[in-house]
Amino acid sequence: MELQKFVENFAELFVDTDTAVFNAQTKFRDLEEWSSLIGLALIAMVDEQYGTKIKGEDIRVSQTIEDLYNVVKLRMA
Repeated sequence: MELQKFVENFAELFVDTDTAVFNAQTKFRDLEEWSSLIGLALIAMVDEQYGTKIKGEDIRVSQTIEDLYNVVKLRMA
């Protein structure tokens, strides 16, 4: 699993936000478009793309996209 690909997959969950704002250090909850529905889509994306599960708590304790990536990477190990 590659961080840049994870960032790209994460960015695809957003419809109205310019993909240029997404990078590993993006504080995703600060994005105007962030919502609980995108959180659910994120959980589904991780399950489909990476074959592992994350929970709402994992999202709540993460600050950046890289934090989420690290959670997913740990779960895949």
